[in-house]
Amino acid sequence: MMHNQLQRSNPTRPGAAMEEVEVIYGDECLLVFNKPAGLLSVPGRGEDKQDCLSSRVQRRYSDALIVHRLDMATSGLMLMARDLATQRALGRLFENREVHKRYIAVVNDCLPRLQSPDGWGLIDLPIVVDWPHRPLRIVDRTHGKPSQTRWRAMEYDGITNSTRVELEPVTGRSHQLRVHLQALGHPILGDTLYAPENVQAKAPRLLLHAAALRLTHPGSGRLLSFQSAPDF
Repeated sequence: MMHNQLQRSNPTRPGAAMEEVEVIYGDECLLVFNKPAGLLSVPGRGEDKQDCLSSRVQRRYSDALIVHRLDMATSGLMLMARDLATQRALGRLFENREVHKRYIAVVNDCLPRLQSPDGWGLIDLPIVVDWPHRPLRIVDRTHGKPSQTRWRAMEYDGITNSTRVELEPVTGRSHQLRVHLQALGHPILGDTLYAPENVQAKAPRLLLHAAALRLTHPGSGRLLSFQSAPDF
């Protein structure tokens, strides 16, 4: 198991993207990283969007391949494969919903705990690209793709009027957690895409973190489980 960091070799931008990338785990098949907020998962369009987690990782692990992504503003656990066979196998696990993911977020206002036996609720709202306002997504019950998110309220902070929540995406649509919480009436603090200005101003970044990842190793068959505590 690895616990070290990748430093950018030629830093040119200030801010969160200058942070180091922590290596949570590595073996001959796969790697797990803790992506900082403000860093792209893969290169974007334009010279100013080439710094990303995948390019930093590939400078050290030339065989590393992308399997899934996190939004630029989201921090937390990201998985990469080290060969094509593992990439395909991990892709199938994601497609078949056999990778368990859990996120921590802080949302606006008081989101009360549910009285269900386990305290978990389900947001079941279809999502589609908002074409006139790309890259935004919206809930669309007619044209949207099926999208489900499990959620559980953890604790309410009366000082900031916010609630810490756990989230488990059942499906994996782009911006799903952010859109679903907005639709629930509780946008995530610091969300510059889906929260009103007063909620954006409550945090210096999007308070959304990929905190847990569990899957079966495609090579050995071992159950792998990783956790990463948010810094908020």
